[in-house]
Amino acid sequence: MPSPPTKEARTADAPRRVKNTQRGRSTVWESESRSGEVPAMAVSNNITACVTLMALICAVPVIASGVWFASAQGEECARLARWPVAILGGLILLAALAGFVGAYWNRRRLLAFYLFAMAALIALLIALLVFAFAVTRGSGAYPVLGREYDEYRLDGFSMWLRGYVSDDPARWEGIRSCLAVSDTCKKLARQAGYVTADQFYQSHLTPLQSGCCKPPSVCGFGYVSPTVWTNPARPASDPDCGLWGNDPAQLCYECESCRAGLLAALRSQWHKANIALVVATVSLVFLYLIGCSAYKNAHAEAIYRRYKW
Repeated sequence: MPSPPTKEARTADAPRRVKNTQRGRSTVWESESRSGEVPAMAVSNNITACVTLMALICAVPVIASGVWFASAQGEECARLARWPVAILGGLILLAALAGFVGAYWNRRRLLAFYLFAMAALIALLIALLVFAFAVTRGSGAYPVLGREYDEYRLDGFSMWLRGYVSDDPARWEGIRSCLAVSDTCKKLARQAGYVTADQFYQSHLTPLQSGCCKPPSVCGFGYVSPTVWTNPARPASDPDCGLWGNDPAQLCYECESCRAGLLAALRSQWHKANIALVVATVSLVFLYLIGCSAYKNAHAEAIYRRYKW
């Protein structure tokens, strides 16, 4: 008949109670199992670490969209909201990094900071997306009979965008001077394929080329080359018709159609950037909800272990 286990053996097999005292914190008693079972709090922290790591990855397309949008505006000589998206992406990256460090090394304050900061940053990102979609709602483009390219008018854009190119004459003067020395119209003038007017009319022009490098079709100018046109006998009443000049430094840079072409180009860039931003925002919201759930479970487990004994 086997002898009963000794007191030492019963003590070795029983769960050990470990006293964990940290500076500035209350004493916590934790139960450590000898069977090798992973505590629930460790599982929650591992989940949070994975979530914050994925949030780090999601911050990359936000930063990339902001950098691309800022660099793309160099071609249009504009400075409209160039860096807010990139800065917001950088803040998301820093918040996710803090959350990853807090989850990996079990720093509760860093995790709380991550959740608070990420909630604020996601709210800002959503607000930025709503604003971008609201101000870029109208296109300002209209088709012209017999032309493959569209032409543009300011009335089709939102008041906020119209104010960007119309409210401050000094701002537009800077944009106009930049466009005059850029390659926007120079590249169009060097196109060898536009020998006849019909060839030019069937081309696909960018919004800036359509609005700034040629006169509006309503003016009735005669085609000579992409940037050289003859005045009609009876010019139309459109104010842009009198602003056109064959001088490469003038062209239609003072026309409203040029301002509208610039806004159409910026609107197209915003819509391309918004695709990446929407995907990143949905992913961040999903990861944030998972992180909140894991943090809540870890916090509940910590309270349970504190009062378990």
